[in-house]
Amino acid sequence: MLSHHKSIAVSKTIVGGKLEMENSNVLQEKKNPLTEGDIFPALIRFALPVLGALFLQSLYGAVDLLVVGKFSASSDVSAVSNGAQIMATLTNVLAAFAMGTTVLIGQLTGQKNREEAGRTVGVSLVFFSVLGIALSIVMMIFAPQAAHIMKVPREAFPAAVSYLRICGGGICVITWYNLIGSIFRAVGDSRTPLIAVMLACAGNVAGDLLFVAVFHMGAAGAAAATVGSQALSVLLSLRMMAGRQLPFAFRRNMLAWDSARIRKILGIGTPIAIQDFLVSISFLIIQAIVNTLGVTASAGVGVAEKVCGFIMLVPSSFMQSLAAFVSQNIGADQANRAVKGLHYAILTSLAVGAGLGYLSFFHGGVLTGLFSNDPAVIQAGWDYLRAYAIDCMLTPIFFCFIGFYNGVGRTKFVMLQGIVSAFLVRVPVSFLMSRIQPVSLFRIGLATPASSLLQIVLSLIYYHSLKRELKRQHEKKYI
Repeated sequence: MLSHHKSIAVSKTIVGGKLEMENSNVLQEKKNPLTEGDIFPALIRFALPVLGALFLQSLYGAVDLLVVGKFSASSDVSAVSNGAQIMATLTNVLAAFAMGTTVLIGQLTGQKNREEAGRTVGVSLVFFSVLGIALSIVMMIFAPQAAHIMKVPREAFPAAVSYLRICGGGICVITWYNLIGSIFRAVGDSRTPLIAVMLACAGNVAGDLLFVAVFHMGAAGAAAATVGSQALSVLLSLRMMAGRQLPFAFRRNMLAWDSARIRKILGIGTPIAIQDFLVSISFLIIQAIVNTLGVTASAGVGVAEKVCGFIMLVPSSFMQSLAAFVSQNIGADQANRAVKGLHYAILTSLAVGAGLGYLSFFHGGVLTGLFSNDPAVIQAGWDYLRAYAIDCMLTPIFFCFIGFYNGVGRTKFVMLQGIVSAFLVRVPVSFLMSRIQPVSLFRIGLATPASSLLQIVLSLIYYHSLKRELKRQHEKKYI
């Protein structure tokens, strides 16, 4: 959050020969803790709300399945499970595209270029609205084809199509939901997105109980609750945005289609979206490989992946936080501060990773037992989780590097290292390990830390090159 240091600054522009005061108010320039003051406390205060939001988002889908499983048929459970996977993929791609907005606004905020930051916000709102409407139309038309690709069971097929059409019809709302969070994080506010997620979760629980438990709408009810709760969250977020002073100018005429700015947003966001999508595909391939080993192995890996989703929340929160922190400091020409933030983030997430790695390796049965009652599945999941325990010491490093490179705007490198590690290491190693007899899920799981190790090596090589480049740019600017 921005502090309340009050130094008065009046920003004026000439419009049509007349003097216009932005926002019709005297603006107060506030101290920005991301670019000023102690680094570590500022980074932790920013990262904790991000962690909270990610945790609540992880619980979001679990609530849908829990309520549907309690009050509806098993076919509805299958429909929600499969439909949620498709929607999660689309949402992740949209969030990756929105990272382009986060980085650009962050850099402009660091430069204190209020006018350009405001125009970027306006163009982003228009572009992502158009994108959301287009995707809504596509999903409503092609929902049956999407369910067919996922090989949804025949009994659950109609419910899955209904779920996808309702959620697909609300993609514009989901797009705004993610974009507004990206804008707030870009200007150094990670608490408002947390409040938005809390509101969405509360609304989703209420909607699930109303539509599923009371009106018995099954999967369709869960979809309606999801879209409705996020729409409510968007409206309240916009109200919060309008009711507070933000570090960018914003006027109605800034809501415009600007091809040049859109290309900048896509230039940063597209590589991240491609990388996220292809890395997700690589994990689906691994799941397919494990599926050939039987239902126990398949269920065990599925349970272990659920546990890993929570284990990776801390490095994920630092990855998102560093993107905003670094972009603002690069914009403010404080590359050294950005680098120090990277070091603090790595050390902090490593300390947490060590504890989670110990817990996963030596007490993984307790963790997998939270998601299954079958002793064979629990043991299989623990076997796979032991390999992820090693990754707990590696993921914090390269996730932080990814956040750093995203903040600098070097997303093409992020895309390349992610694709290389996924398809030259993770998938081939998984396949080879599945052919070694006797088959061990631990050995198959080693493909993930092996790919992480390659990502760290590539990140370190690029890091030293980038540091020299940033130093030359700084020196050239002040010659």
